[in-house]
Amino acid sequence: MSAGAGGRADGPASPAGNERTHESSSLRDRLRALPTFAPGLPTLDPDATPSDPVTLFRVWIEEAIDAEVPLPHAMTLATAGASGEVRARTVILKDVDSSGWWFATGSSSPKARDLEENPHAALTFLWPALGRQVRVTGAVTPAAPATSTADFLARSEGSRAAALVGHQSEPLASGQEYRDAFAGALARVQRDPTLIEPAWTAYALAPTSVEFWQASDDRGQTRLRYRAVGHDWEKGLLWP
Repeated sequence: MSAGAGGRADGPASPAGNERTHESSSLRDRLRALPTFAPGLPTLDPDATPSDPVTLFRVWIEEAIDAEVPLPHAMTLATAGASGEVRARTVILKDVDSSGWWFATGSSSPKARDLEENPHAALTFLWPALGRQVRVTGAVTPAAPATSTADFLARSEGSRAAALVGHQSEPLASGQEYRDAFAGALARVQRDPTLIEPAWTAYALAPTSVEFWQASDDRGQTRLRYRAVGHDWEKGLLWP
């Protein structure tokens, strides 16, 4: 048997190859069989929406909270540094106001380094129980030190200890090394409740575009986009 241009040997596949193909097919079938959204979804009437996206988002996230959607404040934050390499991770929304969508992290974290090199980012919220998704894109600005300090002190003891440990995304020799560092940081927080992490920074993403996506029971979809035009917002529908 000889290998073709793509590096694949001619002739029958090996048993191992058959096993891998079967496993892949089995996973594909299982994924296709998964349900998407349950019936009874809410609707989105674009003509009845407010003139700005912050107002509509606050309504939607309040409805997600009331519907007991798990972690409704969890959002995917996508960033890219100067190299253009895109990174995404889940962070927690802290607030939404006229300044934008708020989150926080240490200024030495990979996402903070990305934002220093390229202050543009994207957020995605997914609330499957309501068949809803929200996408937010725009520029990110660090808050004043007093705002960042207040955010840090409002966190739980465990969250503050985790931030004080630092070294985010650096190689770790063992789980015990982290457990020891965390225990030490937690003890420091408990001894001094006013202890802060100077590198802790709150950020606001000021949107240039906010998109609201609503599924429906008949599998149709509605996509409504708000686009910043000067100090105002322009609303329009998008093809799903």
